[in-house]
Amino acid sequence: MDTFYIWTIGCQMNKADSERLGSALEQLGLNPVENAKAADVIVLNSCVVRQGAEDKVVGNLWMVNALKKKHPDRVLALMGCMVGSKTGELERRFPDVDLFMQPQQFEPLLELVGQRQGLEDWQGCLGALAPSHPNVTCYVPIIHGCDLMCTFCIIPYRRGRQVSRQVDEVTREVDLLVKRGVREVTLLGQTVDAYGYDMPDKPDLSLLLSRLNEIEGLDRIRFLTSHPSYMDDRIIRAVAELPKVCEHINLPVQAGDDEVLRNMRRPYTRDEYRELVGRIRDTIPGVSMSTDVIVGFPGETEDQFQQTMDLVAELKFDKVHCAAYSTRPGTVAHRTMPDDVAPEVKNRRMKELDMLQESILRETNSSLGGQQLEVLVEGRKRGKWQGRTRTDKLVFIAEGGEDGCVSDLAGQLVMVEIDQTSPWALQGTLIGNPGKERC
Repeated sequence: MDTFYIWTIGCQMNKADSERLGSALEQLGLNPVENAKAADVIVLNSCVVRQGAEDKVVGNLWMVNALKKKHPDRVLALMGCMVGSKTGELERRFPDVDLFMQPQQFEPLLELVGQRQGLEDWQGCLGALAPSHPNVTCYVPIIHGCDLMCTFCIIPYRRGRQVSRQVDEVTREVDLLVKRGVREVTLLGQTVDAYGYDMPDKPDLSLLLSRLNEIEGLDRIRFLTSHPSYMDDRIIRAVAELPKVCEHINLPVQAGDDEVLRNMRRPYTRDEYRELVGRIRDTIPGVSMSTDVIVGFPGETEDQFQQTMDLVAELKFDKVHCAAYSTRPGTVAHRTMPDDVAPEVKNRRMKELDMLQESILRETNSSLGGQQLEVLVEGRKRGKWQGRTRTDKLVFIAEGGEDGCVSDLAGQLVMVEIDQTSPWALQGTLIGNPGKERC
């Protein structure tokens, strides 16, 4: 048993889980490969937040099932939010899958691999799950699960109640990642700003941000996804005052109508959300804000959808993640609310909201033309370096060296003069040449 392949779909938490599992498998002596056909261990990390994601998981399961039939000695595992506490139905549908693992439940696979490798101390890798070969930026889970039971959301049923990691544990992991070349970390949680509420000494996110801000060699800190109910003044001040914490906040609103919010079981009103956004913008100069919106929630009328459109037009978010409501078996909405908004209506509303957001971003981003912005370079794509500003704007950098040389900018903080803007990205020219030339 020499190789492994992990396929991942879904949220940043899933990506982080896959990276951590990959690190553990490498510690057990396995090497990652680029496709399932070449792997001795195949893992599918699943998502069921929306029907489209679940359909992709099922399609890939049938594909790797065929590989398993040809090579029965391969290990096939399904992990993530598709796996609940009861796996009987999954086992009947996919009898060739060896292991069904809930989110962060790595032990069954690691034990099986460890036994096949003849390792008695396989559990040792569980204490060091930080990615072995991280990128310039890296996700770090700090709180798992969620205590809020939004009526549309399956996550609490699959990831459980919220459990925060200790401040010292997170700090040690981030320090290790920085030693491995990471320059920016994004702290993750389903409700990341609820960090510490479940712990006896009640450390909060602002305390953790302050501790991480002290790590030498770390340039930037981000966090997501926040919930309006937990976004308090201590966190807002931490973003404003700590130099390494980026001025960007993701704050899902989900809907702009009070009745829809009540039906979603979101414990705030439209006006309370508006007041919170205003307080954030007053405290953090130049902050960018993104949000999530669900259109076509059960019972949503045209007038209620227009309330959402009006709120987005007023608050002018820097990014809106829009999704059509998809009923999830097991949720409160699935049990008690008919999915009564027609698919074509949901699609139309999504397009209308996307068009509104595009016009907002065109105006917002055009104001950045001619400005000089700090960019953390993450890598190279289509012949250009790319990275993000502190406010999470994607920037493509046009740069070239003399005599055919180009600067090696990966992982560097550089200044870029913005000369082209669009709703979705910025383009600019490198100011100076801070990189190490390579020809």
